[in-house]
Amino acid sequence: MTASTRRIPARPVRIGITGPIGCGKSTVAGWLAELGARVVDADEVARAVVEPGEPALAAVVQAFGPGVRRADGALDRAALGRIVFADPEALLRLEAIVHPAVRPRILAAIADAEAAGVPAIVIEAIKLVEGGLAALCDEVWLVTCDPASQRARVIARGSDPREADSRIRAQGDFVDRVGPSADRRIDTSSSPAETRAAVAVAYAAALTALAGRRDLRRMPAPGDEQRR
Repeated sequence: MTASTRRIPARPVRIGITGPIGCGKSTVAGWLAELGARVVDADEVARAVVEPGEPALAAVVQAFGPGVRRADGALDRAALGRIVFADPEALLRLEAIVHPAVRPRILAAIADAEAAGVPAIVIEAIKLVEGGLAALCDEVWLVTCDPASQRARVIARGSDPREADSRIRAQGDFVDRVGPSADRRIDTSSSPAETRAAVAVAYAAALTALAGRRDLRRMPAPGDEQRR
C-alpha cells in the first residue's frame, strides 16, 4: 500500500469558535453540543488555572498586586477585569501568565474527546487565533453581530454601560484581525431560530468537508495501479 492510498484514521472534526465579546460564541457552541459535539471552553479552562493553589494565581497576584485577590484567597475577577480591560499592556501581561497554563489542559481535553469517539470537538476561545489554537482546528468560525446587539448583550450580563464600552474597546479591531483566518462566519444579529438553523447547516458542512478531505487522501495517485 502506498502513502497515497493509506487509510487516514477517522477522528472528530475540530471546529474553532472565536469572536468579540457579546456576539454569542458560547451560544453557538452550546447549539453544537446539542448536535453531538464536545465543547472545550478555553474561558472555563482559564478560570480553572487561576483557582486557589494554582501557580498561575500566585503569578497573577505578583503581577497585579494583592488587590486582585479576595479575602478568601480566590481571584477577584472583577478587580482584575477593571485593570486589564482599561490597559492593553496589562491585558497582554495577564495573557502571558495564563495562556501557557491553559494550552496543556486544552490539549488533554481534545485527547479525551477523541478517545470518546465524538463526531466533533469545538474549541471555544477568544484568543483562538492569537493563542495558536486555530492551528489545531480543521475550521475556524468567527461569530459576529451588529454593534448595538453586542453592547446590549454585554450590559445584560451585568456590566454597566461604561464597563461594557471599555470591554468592547479593549478588543479593538477584532473582526478585521481575525477575519482572514476564518473559514466561516456566523452572524448572530438575526433571531435565535434563524441563527440556530444557520449553525446546523454550517456544522453539517464541516462534517462533510472533513469526510471529503479523508476521501481525497485515500485516492490512489496517478500510476499507483500500474506500480502494484
